[in-house]
Amino acid sequence: MIDLGGIRKPISIVLVPEARVGDYVIVHVGHAIGVLDPDEARRTLALFAQMQAAPQPPDSVEVRA
Repeated sequence: MIDLGGIRKPISIVLVPEARVGDYVIVHVGHAIGVLDPDEARRTLALFAQMQAAPQPPDSVEVRA
């Protein structure tokens, strides 16, 4: 079971049998495909949080010629 930003989902770890509870893994279509370095994973998650908190552009922009 993994936690994806508060959403818990079951995944397969058959491709990365070395994965253990508490590890950070890369997941693709329900399968763990790699184990990440914990420091790198935390830095990446921090960047994702910054991007989510950044101002978003409007959904539509009117372009005039």
